[in-house]
Amino acid sequence: MHGGMTEQELEQQVRAAEAELLDLEVAVETLRVELANFAREHHQRLGPLYEQLDELDVLAAELIAARTQNPEDLERARLARELLRQGMDDGKGGRHRRRGRHARPEPAGAGSGGAGPGAGPGDAPARTARRRVRPTKEAQRLYRELARRAHPDLTQDPAEKERREEFIQRVNDAYARGDIDLLRRLAEEWAIHPDSAPAPGTPERVGWLTSRLAWLSRRLGELRAEQDRLRASPIGQLLMLDPGDPDGLLDRLHEQLVAQVAERLAYLRQLRAELQAGSVESAGGRHRRA
Repeated sequence: MHGGMTEQELEQQVRAAEAELLDLEVAVETLRVELANFAREHHQRLGPLYEQLDELDVLAAELIAARTQNPEDLERARLARELLRQGMDDGKGGRHRRRGRHARPEPAGAGSGGAGPGAGPGDAPARTARRRVRPTKEAQRLYRELARRAHPDLTQDPAEKERREEFIQRVNDAYARGDIDLLRRLAEEWAIHPDSAPAPGTPERVGWLTSRLAWLSRRLGELRAEQDRLRASPIGQLLMLDPGDPDGLLDRLHEQLVAQVAERLAYLRQLRAELQAGSVESAGGRHRRA
């Protein structure tokens, strides 16, 4: 008995948690792939329409300024043109500033570019933590211990050798970043991996099962948090409008943008007609005075 549970009860809970972990890992990885694909298609299919809307809005501001000659309208048109030019120069395009406004009127601000599911428009660059030139003593200790226990050359079995190579690559990446917390988690993960399990019925089995169950619970919590983060990202919020039919969602967004472009073009024609009529009227007045 350990913590009120028998070895058999612990075995059942560990098996259930392992099955849940597998399902959740597949779900999270699938969501990552869907978000990446959706962001790419969103950028390729809708990006040109966003750019066209930006240009049409700037043209409208310029026509209004030309008609009114109001200093505020003139300044507004100048700033709109400058912002659009800056957006094009930095390679992002005005569409990144407009996406939440045109692509999805329901929840605002859900459109990111294709750079990645977690990035939002106008986000400031993340501040990069300063990296030590030499890993800390603790990082060196953890790395040495993990390399000693998990090195691929310590086994001749091809499948086990491949597993160790994948694991030690994660260790190398964590060591290169000086990520002590991740190195500690990897050490714990290796210690409670099924291949390291004591035989059933041995005195060490219950303690190992308890440790593995605790690790599985933490890992499930991490994956649920990652799933929530992906869904809450700008492109994730957009996808969640219709997660069952992302292609149909893109079709509907495309139709909305095409309609908005048509509305802007009609508005521009109206503004041009008004400007032309005003010019004719002004010219007529000057002619009569002359």
